[in-house]
Amino acid sequence: MTGNTIKGNLGEYWTRSVRIPSRREAGSAGAEVGEMQVRTEEVLVRKVIALELVSVDGVMERPEEWAFSYADDEMNEANAAGMAASDAMLLGRVTYEGLAAFWPNQPAGTPMVDYINSVPKFVVSKTLDEPLGWNNSSLVEGDVAEGVAGLKRRPGKDITIIGSGALVRSLLEEGLLDELRLMVHPVILGSGKRLFEDRVDPVGLTLVDSKTFTTGVVSLAYRHSVEG
Repeated sequence: MTGNTIKGNLGEYWTRSVRIPSRREAGSAGAEVGEMQVRTEEVLVRKVIALELVSVDGVMERPEEWAFSYADDEMNEANAAGMAASDAMLLGRVTYEGLAAFWPNQPAGTPMVDYINSVPKFVVSKTLDEPLGWNNSSLVEGDVAEGVAGLKRRPGKDITIIGSGALVRSLLEEGLLDELRLMVHPVILGSGKRLFEDRVDPVGLTLVDSKTFTTGVVSLAYRHSVEG
C-alpha cells in the first residue's frame, strides 16, 4: 500500500487573541454602550521536529556505526515517548532510501519496527516517482515549503524528521522547523557529513529542554530565538 502525492499551500497559523466588539442598548434613552468581548482563537498546528543523532564534533553520517552502542533502557523509553507523540515522518531522499532498504525486512513485533513500517512517510525528492515501494510512503511534490505547510495544517500529532540534513537546513531557513532536537553522543569522529557544514547565515536558537542520559548522551532541544 502506498500513499497519495501530497500538495499544500503556504499559510500562517498562530494562536491569537481577537477582540470582537458587541453592542447593547441601555435605558429608554436609547444610549448605546460598547463592550469588548475577548475571544481567544487557538489554531492548532502540527509541529515539525527534527531528531538528529550527532557526535560531539557535529557529524551525523552513518549513526548505525557509532550511536547504537550508547543505547540503553533509559534512551529506549525516550524513543518510545517520541514515537507516541508523532504520527508521521518527513524524510529526504537519501535518508528515505537508506531506511527503506532496511526496515521493511525486519520482523514485526517490536515497537520501533511496527512504528516505522506503518507510520505515514512523506518524502521530499525531485528524482523519485510514485508509487513508492515502502508501505505508507508518498512524495511531497512541487514547492517543498508549501507542501510541508500543508502537512502542518492537517490534523494529527507531531511530524518527525530523522537524518535528512539538507531538508532540515531548508526548513530551518523557511521557518517551518518547529524544533531541533540534537542527541549529542560522547564521541569525536573527526570526519563525516555534518548537519550544518554548508551553512553560512547565522541562526539564533533558544534552548528549551535538555537531558543527560546515563550513557553520556545529551539531548538538547532548540527552537528559533524570538527577537524583541
